Amino acid sequence: MSERCWYQASEFAKLTGVTVRTLHHYDRLGLLQPSGRTAAGYRLYGERDFARLQQIVTLKFIGFSLAQIKAILNQSTDDLANALRVQREIIEDKLAQLQQAVKAIAEVEQVVASQAEIDWQAFNKIIEVINMQNEMEWAKKYYDQEAQQAIAKRLKQWTPELQAKAEQDWATLIKDVETAIANGADPASANAQALAARWTDLIGQFTQGNPAIREGLNKLYADQQHWPTTFKKPYSDEVGEFICKAVAIWQERAQD
Repeated sequence: MSERCWYQASEFAKLTGVTVRTLHHYDRLGLLQPSGRTAAGYRLYGERDFARLQQIVTLKFIGFSLAQIKAILNQSTDDLANALRVQREIIEDKLAQLQQAVKAIAEVEQVVASQAEIDWQAFNKIIEVINMQNEMEWAKKYYDQEAQQAIAKRLKQWTPELQAKAEQDWATLIKDVETAIANGADPASANAQALAARWTDLIGQFTQGNPAIREGLNKLYADQQHWPTTFKKPYSDEVGEFICKAVAIWQERAQD
């Protein structure tokens, strides 16, 4: 689409309330490249650049890094209505996360106010909620738009209590798998197959039968070498190798 109006960097900066230095920085990052250039090579910004900058400012405001913003915008289409929808869903997702954090803080606030002696362990609830959200943020890159939307929808109903139960179920199952390995269990044995069934069920509770979520989860675990150093792997390589064999056998038998 041809632009009706063109603005040099200083004019565009004044109209949008950002600095020329910021525009140059966004250009170097490939985040907001000007739609045109003058004969002398000066940057020219067009009408559609307003929409691009608006998206950057909005996503930056709610806490996304410039690298994350670039990845999000690169997934978007040129359809402005669709781009706005994506932004709205991202903000709704972030709002749901913030509401979960507010709820956790409010609950701990009530506990502290009602006790003469502070129960410092209560603060773990806030930490758990924040950590859960941080883990979801870095893992998002492994999930396509469909999967992210499905996960975001579920997070709106997700509570610290549900998170605690999921963590306990996984911790118990992993410990049971470690015990089976220590006892020399065969992946095809009845005990191992029961563990495989429980493992498959817990994964199913997360994916909810959504193939897009399942594909993203597979990508996530296939790229463990790039996980953040702050993220602790939930189980050992030995457990992973054993349960993979057991699940493969369980799935093969389920098809018979």
